[in-house]
Amino acid sequence: MFEFDEREWDAFVKKRGGHLLQTSRWGRLKATFGWEYEILTLSDGTTLSGGALVLIRPLPLGLGTIAYIPRGPIVDWDDGDTISDLLTALGLLARKYRAVLLKIEPDERDTPQMRERLQALGFRPSSHTIQPPRTILVDITGSEEDILARMNQGTRRKIRLAERRGVTVRTGKARDLDSFTALMQETAARNAFGVHSPAYYRQAYKLFAPTEQAVLLMASYEERDLAGLMAFALGRRAWYFYGASSDEERQRMPTYALQWEAIRWARGRGCTVYDMWGIPDADEEELEALFQHRHDGLWGVYGFKRGFGGQVVRTVGAWDRVYRPLLYTAYRAAVARRAGAGT
Repeated sequence: MFEFDEREWDAFVKKRGGHLLQTSRWGRLKATFGWEYEILTLSDGTTLSGGALVLIRPLPLGLGTIAYIPRGPIVDWDDGDTISDLLTALGLLARKYRAVLLKIEPDERDTPQMRERLQALGFRPSSHTIQPPRTILVDITGSEEDILARMNQGTRRKIRLAERRGVTVRTGKARDLDSFTALMQETAARNAFGVHSPAYYRQAYKLFAPTEQAVLLMASYEERDLAGLMAFALGRRAWYFYGASSDEERQRMPTYALQWEAIRWARGRGCTVYDMWGIPDADEEELEALFQHRHDGLWGVYGFKRGFGGQVVRTVGAWDRVYRPLLYTAYRAAVARRAGAGT
C-alpha cells in the first residue's frame, strides 16, 4: 500500500482497460448520494499493480455497512501474492467500517475457472446483483458502413427512417438536463421501473461531461424533445447507461437515431466496443425464445438492443465475502425483499 493520487489511479484503470465504475469520478458520484468511497492501491513503491474503488454504505437498523466493489477489483487474477495483499487490505477496510460483507462484481467473463477461483478465495455467489451481469457488446470497429452491416436489417432501416422523418440529434448541454430528466420520469412511468433522481443525472453530467467521458444526446422533432440518452467512455470502451423516450411520435424512431449517434460519438473517442448495458440474465436461447412475449424488467429493452448486432456476454456476477455471518443472514433476508439500485 502507498499514498495514492486519484489521477494516478484513474490513469491505471484506463491503462489496464478497467471499467468506468472503478474510476474516482464514479466514487464521487456515489458519494453525493449516500455512499462513501475509498481507493485501495497496491504497488511495489513506484508502480501500481492492482487495487479497487470500494463503495461503503450503512445497512438499515444500524447493522453495520456493506462494502461494494463495482466491476472490480482491478488485479491480475493469476497473481496469488497480489490478490492475497488486496484481500488483506480489504479486510482491514471492512473492520474500519464495520462491514458485514464485501460484495464484488468483477469485470470478468463468467467461466467455470473464474467461479472456482473466487470460491477458493473465500467468496460465495450472491443472488443480489447490483449491476446487470449480462449485456450486449457491439463491435464498432471498421467503417460506419461496416457497423451498419453488422446490425439486423430492421434496425438499419429504422435508423435511416428516423432521418427521413425529420428527427434530429444534438449534443445536449447542462440546460437540456431538465428535458432529459422529464423524459426519464415519463419512461419510468410507462415501463414501471425505477430511475434515479434528477439530481443524480445532473451530478453524473457535471462530473463526466467536461472531460468528454460522457455525452448527453437529445433527439427532437420540430423542436420537441422525443428521446435522450447518456453514454460514457473510458479507453476503448463505451457504455449506454441511461436512456429515455416520450410516448409521442414514436413512429419517428428517435431512439434508433440516438443510439447511432452515440455509437458515432464513441468511435470519435477512439472506442472499439459499445456496451448496451443490461439485458435479462438468461442464456441466448431463452432470450430469443421469449423476448417477443415478455415485457417485464429488462425484457422490454432486449428486443431493441439485440438489433444493433452485438454479442451477448455475461460477467461472473456478484460474489460476497462475509465478515459477520449472523448479520449477513439478516442482510440476505432484507435484500430478498427489494431489488438493487443499478448503475
